[in-house]
Amino acid sequence: MNNNMKQFLLLLLLGFTLISNASDYNVLNYGAKADGITKDTKAVQAAIDACTKNGGGNVIIPAGKTVVIGTIYLKDFVTLYIENGAVLLGSPDIEDYTTDTHKNTYKNEPHMDRCLIFAREAKSFAIKGLGTIDANGHPKYFTKEKGGRPMMMRFLNCSNIQLKEVTLLNPAAWTSAWLYCDQIVVDGIKIISRVNNNGDGLDFDGCTNVRVANSSFDTSDDSICLQTSRPDKPCKNIVITNCVFTSKWAAMRISLASRGNFESITVSNCTFHDIQDSGLKIQMNEGGEMKNMIFSNIVMKNVPRPIFLTFCQQRAGVDTPETMFPMMAMHSFSFNHMIIDNRELDKNSVIFLTGMPKNYITDIQLNNIQMTVAGGGTQVDSDKKDIKEFTLETLDGWWPEFSKVGTLPASGVYARHIDGLYINNFQLTTISDDKRKPIVLDDVLNFDLKSIFLNRKKIISKEIKQH
Repeated sequence: MNNNMKQFLLLLLLGFTLISNASDYNVLNYGAKADGITKDTKAVQAAIDACTKNGGGNVIIPAGKTVVIGTIYLKDFVTLYIENGAVLLGSPDIEDYTTDTHKNTYKNEPHMDRCLIFAREAKSFAIKGLGTIDANGHPKYFTKEKGGRPMMMRFLNCSNIQLKEVTLLNPAAWTSAWLYCDQIVVDGIKIISRVNNNGDGLDFDGCTNVRVANSSFDTSDDSICLQTSRPDKPCKNIVITNCVFTSKWAAMRISLASRGNFESITVSNCTFHDIQDSGLKIQMNEGGEMKNMIFSNIVMKNVPRPIFLTFCQQRAGVDTPETMFPMMAMHSFSFNHMIIDNRELDKNSVIFLTGMPKNYITDIQLNNIQMTVAGGGTQVDSDKKDIKEFTLETLDGWWPEFSKVGTLPASGVYARHIDGLYINNFQLTTISDDKRKPIVLDDVLNFDLKSIFLNRKKIISKEIKQH
């Protein structure tokens, strides 16, 4: 090969390199010190602004560096790319978190209004990479009394968003709030949010066309929460699959904030373990309609309320009118192919389904469920009849939690104010003796129970208590 040909190939290679790097915006080139001490907020924002101005690309947080920031704003066509070994670290000073990042939509929580990463009406942006976002939300820096606890991320009225492969650590409040967004993909992420209170993982409020897959959650509050704080913004077409959950509260909560409708939601191929409160916590409160949900192929271990459905009235949102809305409808749920192992817990480990008098949850299927519980229910527990309803008086301004009711008179399933309950192939094992009936039906209309087993023996209808 002659020299002219070598020079030509060298120039060609250089040209390809320049083209391939033209859409990369390394924060070091915009003045970031990346020493883990200096606050690089302005440099990171400058890289984001240049990236979106030039049509999009990757804003690079480079490997081996720790970049400290306060609030930054993601914009159209920007991918915040956190390289393997890189850390994007939240500032420990509340003053570095701006106040123009919308708000927390729940009542009595304005101390969670600020956030670290924000986007408003942005399209086609992403956060990717094998690196870490550490929000640095330790109580020594952030409490309500010290000025507030910022969330890690909040996205408002955005579309075509991707969150992939990153590790998200230590938010001072929720890890993420997605408000009225469309076309969301979350894949291969890890969330650990235990250092402070209210450490939710992914909160989708009035979002549509959401796919969450291949991710793990270790949270101090609900790992995934679906909600609707506006009546004109439904939560629908949601798919959650291949995930692992552990939580101080619930693995999945659907509703509380529920002014809008919920529909077309599936959860499949997931494992839940060591959950303090509930596995699937589904609660309609604020006047919307909830329907058409399937939960399948789920393994739970040490999950006190594997399935907890409530239908009542309670005001949840900061913008919700004080006057309670009429109860609309909650119907069409299918729970299939589940293994639940609660032998290490106490007697309060029951599937709990409850509507309200004359306001029934309708059409619930429980199919192919194996459930193991510790047992230990007494005759007093079995005879209990004064099970509190989730009235406004019972709730006393708080949420419909199990603690408001207490021990139930069933060892396996307690269902109340249901119209259309279909249980097929339900196997319950009690490790120690339990005086309670395996299934108790209280004001349940139009039900059918087939192939119900207690300690491997098929039970007959008189072993099902009905009121």
